Amino acid sequence: MLTQSKARGLADLPPVVNDSLLALIALCDADPRPEKIDVGVGVFRDAVGNTPILKVMKEAEQRLVDTQETKAYLGSAGDKRFAELLRPVLLGEHAGDERILGLQTPGGCGALRLGFELLARANPGARVLVGTPTWPNHPPIIRSVGLELVEYPYYERGQGAIRFDDMLATLREAQAGDIVLLHGCCHNPTGADLDEDQWRAVRDVVVERGLVPLVDIAYQGFGRGLDEDALGVRLMLEACDEVIVAQSCDKNFSVYRDRVGSLWIKTGSRATSETAMNHVHQIAREMWSMPPDHGAAAVHIILEDPALRERWLGELTAMRDRINSVRQRIASADPRLAFIGRQFGMFSMLPLSKEQVLKLREDSAIYMADSGRFNVVGLGDDQIDRFAAAVVGALDA
Repeated sequence: MLTQSKARGLADLPPVVNDSLLALIALCDADPRPEKIDVGVGVFRDAVGNTPILKVMKEAEQRLVDTQETKAYLGSAGDKRFAELLRPVLLGEHAGDERILGLQTPGGCGALRLGFELLARANPGARVLVGTPTWPNHPPIIRSVGLELVEYPYYERGQGAIRFDDMLATLREAQAGDIVLLHGCCHNPTGADLDEDQWRAVRDVVVERGLVPLVDIAYQGFGRGLDEDALGVRLMLEACDEVIVAQSCDKNFSVYRDRVGSLWIKTGSRATSETAMNHVHQIAREMWSMPPDHGAAAVHIILEDPALRERWLGELTAMRDRINSVRQRIASADPRLAFIGRQFGMFSMLPLSKEQVLKLREDSAIYMADSGRFNVVGLGDDQIDRFAAAVVGALDA
């Protein structure tokens, strides 16, 4: 006897839990108060609260318009010259290492997904050690490729300090072949970066335990400087046979919506790296065929022209100087905020409860993540003092 059963379809999909940051952006947009402050969204803002297109980027884009003769496909590697030009910026003294291969990706997020897909294909039983807290998109990317996620303690929000001993203790329990996810610089969401001695200690444990480091470097140049911010990447490349680096140009070239990034792999030999890169190309082909070209083509123009490159470095320095100056202004408002002046990059985490964050939103029109993570340069110059005073008031309450 035949039985009738309804085939499952799109109508049977469960509801999706909305991304809390996207929901926060919507709430802020809907708030009619003119004095509202949005320190939730992660983009650089200048002294008057705008996210400008770099002047050097405008010139490069104009050159691209004037000289580009075709928009034919480039292939899964994207703009190969873009990767070649980015190589010394990211790799420094390791740029000549033929075991290190790279290709263009759709932003840093695309690089992360591609890197974890490759690692899952190579070792589906590997675990990924992830510091807490971390960028909210890290865990879903890792779980989406079927790898197990294991947390290690990274930051104590109440103390504004890295839990370095606890971090090392957890890494020392990892098994050979496990992956350790590390933030290259300007840690998101905490702003708390490893110093050189700490990086060297982590490197030693990674080597000792036979771990595979995957370094996510999304803010190179926003912390101490281009070379200084790449220290962790280069220490891992120096010591380890297998390294994955996911890199983003979205921030340091201010091309957020153009999605410009790269993935880099190192193995113990050129031949092995080429085999791994062939897998990368196949995975990229399956996911996006080829990355978007416009932003990477403009970065290519900037890095290839010495005069434009110097102008980019000048504009990058100005962005970094603004980040650090805003940090110092907030840090000077109260001793309890002094840790902000010792951190780097666009983000820090305030020692506020979810209830305190909500009260700031309701009473002062200040929008930040429930965790207390805020964008240091989400503020125009005329908003800094009011923001700091409101936070101090919340801490006093």
